[in-house]
Amino acid sequence: MRISIREDHGVTILDLNGRLVSGDGDAILRDALEKLIDEGKNSILVNFGSVTSMDSSGIGELVSGWKHARERGSSVAILRPGDRVRYTLHLSQILPLLDVYENEETAVQAMGQG
Repeated sequence: MRISIREDHGVTILDLNGRLVSGDGDAILRDALEKLIDEGKNSILVNFGSVTSMDSSGIGELVSGWKHARERGSSVAILRPGDRVRYTLHLSQILPLLDVYENEETAVQAMGQG
């Protein structure tokens, strides 16, 4: 798993690439989300467009980051979850908790400050 981080109109975007599974991505996502939230980033958009698979560890880290953000007054949303990721989130009953966007521009407008 690789993560690149960028900013767009006050929204911090995490572009994930690879497998979000135990031992290969879950700790990377956890560390990235914790760091950004602790730095005071208020709007975080996690781009799943290049995530090839996700397991319960990946779901756990996403939910943990989402909860940590809420406790700090921040928000975490997801962008472009592919069919596999969307299905995994649906099965785990997490999908209704998250704001999900298919278009980055729409997400940035909804979450951003500009």
